[in-house]
Amino acid sequence: MLKNISKLVLLSLNQYILFIFMLYCCLGAGHTQAQDIQTDNSGKGNLKYVDPRIGNVGQLLQPTRPTVQMPNQMIRVYPERIDYIDDQISSFPLTIVSHRLGEVFALKPWNKAVSLNAWKQKQTYDHDLEIARPWYYSTYLIDDEITVEFTAGKKTGIYRFTFPEKKPDKSLLFGLYNAGGGSWKFIDGNRVEGTETYHGDIKVYMYGEFSSKGQPGTIKNNQLTNTGEVQGDKVQSWISFDKNSPVAIEFRYAISYISKEQAHTNFEQEIKGKSFSAMQTDGEMAWEKALNNIQVEGGSDAQRRSFYTAYYRCNERMVDITENGRYYSGFDKKIHEATRPFYVDDWTWDTYLALHPLRAIVNPAMEQDMLNSYVTMYEQGGWMPTFPVLFGDHACMNGFHSTIMLLDDYRKGLRNFDVNKAYEGMLKNATEATMLPWRNGPKTSLENFYHARGYYPALKKGETETISLVDPIERRQSVAVTLGASYDDWALSEMAGELGKVNDKKDFSIRAANYKNLWDNNVKMFMPKDNNGSWINIDPKYDGGMGGRDYYDENNGWTYLWQVQQDIPGLINLMGGKSMFENKLDQLFREPLGRSKHEFWAKFPDATGLVGEYSMGNEPSFHIPYLYNFTDSPWKTQKRIRFLLDVWYKDNIFGIPGDEDGGGMSAFVVFSSMGFYPITPGLPVYTIGSPVFSKVTIDLDNGKKFTMRANNCSVINKYIQSAKLNGQPLNKPWFTHSQLVNGGTLELEMGPKPNKSWGLE
Repeated sequence: MLKNISKLVLLSLNQYILFIFMLYCCLGAGHTQAQDIQTDNSGKGNLKYVDPRIGNVGQLLQPTRPTVQMPNQMIRVYPERIDYIDDQISSFPLTIVSHRLGEVFALKPWNKAVSLNAWKQKQTYDHDLEIARPWYYSTYLIDDEITVEFTAGKKTGIYRFTFPEKKPDKSLLFGLYNAGGGSWKFIDGNRVEGTETYHGDIKVYMYGEFSSKGQPGTIKNNQLTNTGEVQGDKVQSWISFDKNSPVAIEFRYAISYISKEQAHTNFEQEIKGKSFSAMQTDGEMAWEKALNNIQVEGGSDAQRRSFYTAYYRCNERMVDITENGRYYSGFDKKIHEATRPFYVDDWTWDTYLALHPLRAIVNPAMEQDMLNSYVTMYEQGGWMPTFPVLFGDHACMNGFHSTIMLLDDYRKGLRNFDVNKAYEGMLKNATEATMLPWRNGPKTSLENFYHARGYYPALKKGETETISLVDPIERRQSVAVTLGASYDDWALSEMAGELGKVNDKKDFSIRAANYKNLWDNNVKMFMPKDNNGSWINIDPKYDGGMGGRDYYDENNGWTYLWQVQQDIPGLINLMGGKSMFENKLDQLFREPLGRSKHEFWAKFPDATGLVGEYSMGNEPSFHIPYLYNFTDSPWKTQKRIRFLLDVWYKDNIFGIPGDEDGGGMSAFVVFSSMGFYPITPGLPVYTIGSPVFSKVTIDLDNGKKFTMRANNCSVINKYIQSAKLNGQPLNKPWFTHSQLVNGGTLELEMGPKPNKSWGLE
């Protein structure tokens, strides 16, 4: 009997193993295939860790996009869809003109008879058959049985469409994304010229060639016609290929913001006679060069994926729009000659914090070209920009943080731009421009009030707005504007000091302290005042309308409590000393919302990645966990940084906790994973956190290397026991930019429990 039972157990065990094996085959086959496909295009070195799909589903707002482009170049492509969850694609653009601000020239493969409805139909794809690499994209349109591939050049791109052999129809449909007029003109059955109007007045030009000849057609008067030329608003066209033509059709094209002739020139110079694989290889090599100047050892594969994907996103923007020594400027609507690259597409409210400081380390030559572009924009447009894009300075957010960016780079030795002209623009912004959020132009009575009284006046709850220029949605943001302007004025004062402008330094150092005018010592927070100087009684957690924008911006008073990076000792003094400051930091990460998350997020959708009242998903929070380095407990910075990276930056489609904003959030990941952070842009100093890697080596442009070693570093060993900089004991959580760029080694001994005496020197 026991023998029989044993046989039954053995039989059951074998059946169980067989069942598990079959289940694995059934459930794992598709995943394995997708992984194999990814591996085939994974790239060399650090590129194998880059996955542009990380963060492709936003927590509440915008997701990241799997952008295909050359580093910091004009052509950027990803499929038009809602986000990664959406399994339908509307079209494929020929380029994304500006980050989250639109695209031009829609393209779509079609293997049925062309009809008026074809342009409106979406096409289903299989997520597991999609390949997204920085230099190459491919997807399979599963209902249509069409494989779409793309690879990018600087001003050019190649799409390759592989149609099913069993279906005779092969067409490419073209359309426009923007109103304002455009055109299509087919030439000799294998070439096409197109124009599209972007942002109301910018003409974008396209020239392309097909690998096979076809029969073009256009839509006129809502009718399909076999004519090869059309112009007008939102005009559509197509080209159909004979059933005997190859199943793979390539479309090679160039874009220009200057002229159709320049589009032809871009095509001839960059892509003429170049194969798809050659373009793909060029792109891969460009990304390999861009990402291989930071080498890491240790850490997990997941941490490397998050790190190098973040670093890839740090190289998406700004973008160089110079074309053969010329460029179109939206700042004066003219075409200019250029001896240096002209860069656009930057959102400084986000990127001054960490992206520009990162580039100052890894690519200072490019950073200086970007600074030069800012100064040129000021000369052309009359104001130092803060959100420069193709059409000019995009009035967005608040503050003139390009002032901070320019000071920070100047103090790091980046001087290859007209410093005096830059200062002129910084000064003009500070004295003559409106400070209203989402507005550009001359100052109003509100700025006159600020200059006289030292704070931006707020309206009482329910009070009607009296200034017509105030954006009805963005509001006055009185506390956020005052705090941001104080930082900007500090930067201007410091730059004045660097340039020997004694009176300006004195005047703006006084304005730099304006943040103190909104400190309510009874509430122990920054609170709004009306124009009579009276406090407005609000709940700083929740009041202020959508995003708290009557008083704050996208975040509540708990986030803006810490917006004094330029004078942290002064902030500590306001709070009553280091002990009270540390207690308040602890409270931030533990403070309850006081309501349900859905109620809170209905008003503060930007405040994602919550830990207590701390919002990892929004840029004003980035520096906050590093503030413990100003207390008697630097070990708490080490604890918080490791926790935040581990919880909110996973290597999956949800791996970005908020709006990435083109490198802003990713630069936080890069710095924090390496173990240090520029807590106060404008001061060339880095504060130390807790690296996730045991070794980081940065290849500097001067031929030197900066190395960070974290001995015994692991998930558990996250606390610094001791440190050395170039062999000398280091008992403070700081080192300077000059120490970094001069090369050397920061060596940390890591352990499982905090050394509470380290970093107190």
